[in-house]
Amino acid sequence: MKLSIIIVNYNVEFFLEQCLISVFKSLEHVSGEVFVVDNNSIDGSVDMVKAKFPNVILIENKDNAGFSRANNQALRIAKGEYHLLLNPDTIVEEDTFSKVVAFMDEHPDAGGLGVKMIDGKGNFLPESKRGLPTPKDAFYKIFGLSRLFPKSKKFGRYHLSYLNADEVHEIEILSGAFMLMRKTALDKVGLLDEAFFMYGEDIDLSYRIVLGGYKNYYFPKTCIIHYKGESTKKSSVNYVFVFYNAMIIFARKHFSSKNARLFSFLINMAIYFRAGLALFNRLLKRSVIPVIDFAAILSGLFLVSHFYEIKTGVNIPDSLLNTALPAYAVIWFLSQLFSGGYDKPVKILTGILGGLIGTGLILMIYALLPKEVQFSRLIILMGGAFTISYYLLSRFVFHFLIPGYRIGGAKNKRFVIVGDAEESARVEQLLQQTNSKISSVEFVSADETKANKKFAGTFNQLEQVVEIHKIDEVIFCAKNISSQNIISSMLNLEGLKVDFKIAQPETSYLIGSNSIDSQGDLYVMDLNRINKPANQRNKRLIDVAVALKMILLSPILIWFFKNKSRFYKNMFGVLSGRLSMVGYAQVHHISSLKLPKIRRGILTAAMQFDSAKQDEDSISRLNLIYAKNHSVFMDLRIIFRNWGRLDW
Repeated sequence: MKLSIIIVNYNVEFFLEQCLISVFKSLEHVSGEVFVVDNNSIDGSVDMVKAKFPNVILIENKDNAGFSRANNQALRIAKGEYHLLLNPDTIVEEDTFSKVVAFMDEHPDAGGLGVKMIDGKGNFLPESKRGLPTPKDAFYKIFGLSRLFPKSKKFGRYHLSYLNADEVHEIEILSGAFMLMRKTALDKVGLLDEAFFMYGEDIDLSYRIVLGGYKNYYFPKTCIIHYKGESTKKSSVNYVFVFYNAMIIFARKHFSSKNARLFSFLINMAIYFRAGLALFNRLLKRSVIPVIDFAAILSGLFLVSHFYEIKTGVNIPDSLLNTALPAYAVIWFLSQLFSGGYDKPVKILTGILGGLIGTGLILMIYALLPKEVQFSRLIILMGGAFTISYYLLSRFVFHFLIPGYRIGGAKNKRFVIVGDAEESARVEQLLQQTNSKISSVEFVSADETKANKKFAGTFNQLEQVVEIHKIDEVIFCAKNISSQNIISSMLNLEGLKVDFKIAQPETSYLIGSNSIDSQGDLYVMDLNRINKPANQRNKRLIDVAVALKMILLSPILIWFFKNKSRFYKNMFGVLSGRLSMVGYAQVHHISSLKLPKIRRGILTAAMQFDSAKQDEDSISRLNLIYAKNHSVFMDLRIIFRNWGRLDW
């Protein structure tokens, strides 16, 4: 047997299915075996593999064993001459395996091999080829010098950016996303170091292969898609800590104590620098518009009061204005916040609603104040009119000036579907069901002939169709087009700034990735009502209100519960944000739909009705109904019907 392919999976069912489809197509030309090691996923991955890929050797872990330990489980029993570690969020070409195996056969000095990788937009991924992360090279990478001078042999060693990405090179470090290794080399240098839970283990093993007398190669004669970031988001603070701490483990293991201390110092600097930068960027993005709004409202109120004084000749004490007007501005701002004025997609009506609610609240409070501090209702009414006008005008200005800030959400997209007539029709129907932001849909034939008039062009005219029809997103039908042609098209269209999705045959989803730094994304059935910002906020308010009420009434209610400590633990868990009053019911069931993530509930969606005779299918349907039709009243109804179970 030539090749053993090992895929470690953790809650990425859709990506894993697409990966396995491409893997078995590529294995038609090479003798091999496929392992999937599942790290206790709860998304239906295991059931999907059992149902659709019976030839896979499946290892089911009962906990998250981490990347190294999970891979080692399969490596110890793999029989192939070459062992490939492959990420589940990848797609390989039909001839990828035959090409890499042939190269390894022709180069007996090769211990490991990596390939050219692109992201979901067709952009080259620099981690396809890497040098050893010495303290000096890590410093250049961390502080951006390698990005500023990519062609420099001094500053560009981390990603070997000065080497031609389309030529074969001897390199030091392979990427764990596609890491092909000779079994005899692994027998000599050992398997993955399980001290690394996630990240860094590929660097460590690559370096040990080189120390063992072998060479690692970068091989760009085949290309794969790597969506990146499905197990962790690369831009998250958690990723920064995990990744750079893995680098510290590597340094302590392979560098001299002096260099290891220097490396650890640089890494710790990087951790706090990058984490602080990530937090600052997140805070800045979220606070810029609210700060502008508050400053504009407050300034407008002072202008309104000044205008009022000029017109009426009434002088209002500055001490009163300096207290009242900021308080008014805070109330109008909070009214906008809680009415959904900062939710996305942006809705004009929420600005009007927030202004009206704020004006009403201020007038109510004003009526309760002593006469000596009541100075003018007219200023309140004028201030309310100004606030509403400001929100309307500012949202139109932001719509045109700020990228990604659009009234009504993202703009409608122009799509092109590439496939034969039958599969294109199926994918168009799926697109209509999963995406409401559609401006137009064009069709391109999968071959060099037009089957009928609905096709705007043929496969070799795809670039022209994209340019002429100003296409935003290309959807490839994998049933009709090879992975090799899909990847080739993505590379050819790279400069046109289009997004890509791939539709696998007989599936109910479209899969792709729109950013090198983001998770790959899916078009699945619209189940996101429960995840809309207003619903999330209302659900959280209900959770807190009910939990507080139950705690306040607990001296009386506690006697109705058998597990009194669990009751208090649950209520404080809700207040801390760890739990919700209502969540999904747990079900082990293969499903083509992935529900939006919410907090684990004390009560469940299955408690909408009598649960005595519910099977897994009916529980799955109740979870689906809960996600699609969620409302505050649904939560309150479940809580009212089942309050005696709050000690579960």
